Amino acid sequence: MPRVPLKSVWRVFAKKYNLSDYQLAQFERYLQELKEWNNRIDLTAITDDQEVVELHFDDSLQISQFVDFSKMTACADIGAGGGFPGIPLNIFYPQLPFYLIEVKRKRIQFLEHVIDVLKLENAMVFTLDWRTFLRKTEFAIDLFCARASLDLEELIRMFKPACPYNDSSLAYWASRKWEPTEKVAPLVKEDWDYYVGGRNRRIILLKK
Repeated sequence: MPRVPLKSVWRVFAKKYNLSDYQLAQFERYLQELKEWNNRIDLTAITDDQEVVELHFDDSLQISQFVDFSKMTACADIGAGGGFPGIPLNIFYPQLPFYLIEVKRKRIQFLEHVIDVLKLENAMVFTLDWRTFLRKTEFAIDLFCARASLDLEELIRMFKPACPYNDSSLAYWASRKWEPTEKVAPLVKEDWDYYVGGRNRRIILLKK
């Protein structure tokens, strides 16, 4: 990946998404916190500043080019980990509630800390595993996001008839070479290609 000054990386990123000064400052603080916490706990293998901006922040926001979030009631991030894509999306859409689903204690602590320091009033962490979340909650969630979390055949449990989320949509960040299994294929409604940080990527939208 070509090296450019970090200020230029931030400038390109902010212009691409028309970020306010406040939003850009939130992303800069997020990068700082991610690097500090990553020295203590395993949040991401990507540690270079430019790569974090491009391969985490920009990659998370790519879905905004394909999906109209203005019409949504709430979204969820499955296996939020270091907060991708939920935290970047909540910075971008601060009025939209985001449920961050995460079971690992140290990552939960990081997410709660970031929500606090970035003053994200509509981001909430849920310390439930995926199957328990599907059984024990009934929120009005329009879109679930999964980026480097669970296998798709596990994720599509949400589309079972008895599940309260079977009418919701699922966005799955995939590699260029990803192919759906026989079980997953009937649920694929959209397949969006994009290019970010020198890589070809895809977001797959699934719905019952």
